[in-house]
Amino acid sequence: MKVHHGVEGINIKNPVVTIGSFDGVHLGHARVIQHLKEKADRIDGESVIISFEPHPREVLYPLEKKPGILTTLEEKIAILEQYGVDHLIILKFTLEFSQQPYQDFVKNILVDKIHIKGLVVGYDHRFGKNRAGNFESLQELSLKYGFFLEREVVFEENDVNVSSTKIRNALAVGDINTVNRFLGYPYSITGKVVDGRKLGREIGFPTANVQIPEERKLLPAIGVYAVEVFIGEQVFHGMLNIGIRPTVSKEGIVSCEVHIFDFNQNIYNRTITIKLITRLRGERKFEDIKELREQLEKDKAEAIRLFQK
Repeated sequence: MKVHHGVEGINIKNPVVTIGSFDGVHLGHARVIQHLKEKADRIDGESVIISFEPHPREVLYPLEKKPGILTTLEEKIAILEQYGVDHLIILKFTLEFSQQPYQDFVKNILVDKIHIKGLVVGYDHRFGKNRAGNFESLQELSLKYGFFLEREVVFEENDVNVSSTKIRNALAVGDINTVNRFLGYPYSITGKVVDGRKLGREIGFPTANVQIPEERKLLPAIGVYAVEVFIGEQVFHGMLNIGIRPTVSKEGIVSCEVHIFDFNQNIYNRTITIKLITRLRGERKFEDIKELREQLEKDKAEAIRLFQK
């Protein structure tokens, strides 16, 4: 997949385009991509996704709480590449860009720069100034400029409309099973292993303290999770604690620590990826270290049992 930052000097064969943030690249997105590729193949063309950085809501509603992102740009690129997309065009989203009438966007970018042959849009897709560009208005422009237009129907999973918002809501309450079902793959967190207080080692559960470089990346609800840990080419099982560690700390700072089963390598300053499989329990304060250790033993046994399934 070729990644383009902007549209200058782009040369794409018979481009068939879709547009959106594609945050999470969930099952609904996957179906759009599948159809996008099919339409491109029919005209001996190439599939093109136009996405935006940063997320439009961060620019349009700066006083709101940041919506957070399910996938960093690097994660989004990797997933789209796995889906076999030919081109990803990343456009910088600014207030000035958002004030562009949809007619200008179609003419100046899709037609004059990309030389579009086809456009695939979501069932409720709207864009341009005041979100005035919809399917009906695009139909007029497709006839004017000579490209075909297709509209996707809503994607449902067990009669539920899959969306990035629903995935964010499920993540916020720790419902990883729903998150993973809607995504079509395990939700992941990538970060660098940094020095911690090494309290886990003292109670027989050494942990890697993971620092997440992208502050917008959404973390699941506080709790303990069964996870897969990817270190280079190796994959390990483990359990992840996201929380303030009330039994051993009074700082109230949320940390992300993973205990990797049967593991004794030095991975300080290494970048690792953690894939969340299921939530084991919420975080709570224990009476003492002994009670905490006993609960961690139970958590580990439960996680191992799940992985053995």
